[in-house]
Amino acid sequence: MTSVAIGIAGGTSSGKTSFAKEIANRMGPDKVVVLSQDAYYVDPSPLPLEERAKINYDHPDAYETELLVEHLDALKAGKAVSRLAYDYVEHVRVVTGDNVEPRPVILVEGIMVLVDARLRDRFDVKLFIDTDADIRILRRLARDVQDRGRTIESVTNQYLESVRPMHLDFTEPSKRYADLIVPRGARNEVALDFVTVRLAELTSD
Repeated sequence: MTSVAIGIAGGTSSGKTSFAKEIANRMGPDKVVVLSQDAYYVDPSPLPLEERAKINYDHPDAYETELLVEHLDALKAGKAVSRLAYDYVEHVRVVTGDNVEPRPVILVEGIMVLVDARLRDRFDVKLFIDTDADIRILRRLARDVQDRGRTIESVTNQYLESVRPMHLDFTEPSKRYADLIVPRGARNEVALDFVTVRLAELTSD
């Protein structure tokens, strides 16, 4: 089976995951598999929790891109791979014990998926979810406080010290590699319709 690989980039809390999930919902679970770049953070588990929390997770070096490329290549070749996840509270990679099965469409979402040429070269379609910074920081603040047990102060400090600078240095410039820039993310019905129809065409054989 030959799969179509789609890269979905954008800043933190821009709506990448929601956009990918909506595409998957429209096409059906037998057609689409979604990989999150966050699951491929370099595993810092040998370090104490205090040290793990200090890592700059918004820099390209925070990701084990070689492993993501390996998994993407395997899925495109019709082979299953181990499903990975990431524990944002403990800052460790989790091997779930499940497999990711190959599907006609592979969606890879993450803030840095268009930064590295090794990934870009493997994507048949490249998208960038373009959401205003004020909306993104409010979404991130709510998510990290409610879902990850963070304090408002820690989220704010991280945003100012690493998230925003890394966005400006790496994520925002990667927009130029996108085939399609999508404002409003999963709220953009026109973009969702366009992408879904195009993917159906690419996988119709």
